[in-house]
Amino acid sequence: MKVTEVTEIPEAPPEVQETSGAPEAPEAPEAPEAPEAPEAPEAPAVAVVPEPQALPPVRRRGRTTLLIATAAVLGVVAGTCAGYLIQADREPTELPSLSQPSIPQARGKGPQPLSAAQDRRVKTDGDLRKLLVERPSGTRDITSVEGVDGWQGLDAYAEGYDEPATAYSTLIDQEFRRVAVTAWRTGSTQSVVIRLVQYRQEESLAARERVADEQYGEAEYDTDSWSVPGTGDGMAYVRKQPENKAGYLPMYTAEAHAWRGDIAMQIFVSDTRPVAKAKIMSLAERQMERL
Repeated sequence: MKVTEVTEIPEAPPEVQETSGAPEAPEAPEAPEAPEAPEAPEAPAVAVVPEPQALPPVRRRGRTTLLIATAAVLGVVAGTCAGYLIQADREPTELPSLSQPSIPQARGKGPQPLSAAQDRRVKTDGDLRKLLVERPSGTRDITSVEGVDGWQGLDAYAEGYDEPATAYSTLIDQEFRRVAVTAWRTGSTQSVVIRLVQYRQEESLAARERVADEQYGEAEYDTDSWSVPGTGDGMAYVRKQPENKAGYLPMYTAEAHAWRGDIAMQIFVSDTRPVAKAKIMSLAERQMERL
């Protein structure tokens, strides 16, 4: 702030005072001294910002790709239009006549139906019990223990599994049809049971699935196994260790499982002595030959 200094007014000369006859003017009071002005604060230091450098120009991308895509689309549209124009200028193609020439009916007798030897379906749709191997002479028939008149119902068949309720439901899902069974006893210790289990097989190859399940379960035991000739994936098993039950003699077992068409073959041999490979293999081969 700028302060103006006040100077004293000089007195008038004596000549002027006398002639004027005016009263003396009172002395002017002295002006108070002005306070000293505060010092101005120093201005803060200002950081010098460098001038920004000019950025390089950004190149636009995608323009060439867009032009190529547009040209391709225009080419397709032009080709389609040209095709329509060419087709429009052509003469319409005549359609064939709806009436067809009559086909002469064959005369004479029709072909004879195939025999059971030629049509396997005829054989398996008949009496399934006739396809079972014959009981050897000198053996005792125990078929009645396994079924009724050579047939085994679904309930009795499912009871032969460890979990009958589950087996029953599974057999229903697999379109179970019927079971033909034969069984006999040799001496007082050896017994043989043979089953032919037939399925409808309208939706799946249930016979093959059943054989695969039996073979999978048999693989859990300590066995010797062999392929059954002429069956593809048929197998025979002889267990090395006997089954032990309280009150019964130790029992050795052997099994054979194979399938053909809609029939699954099952053979079970049990004895108090180890079952020979020749025994189970002979039964499996003879039974599959009849199918």
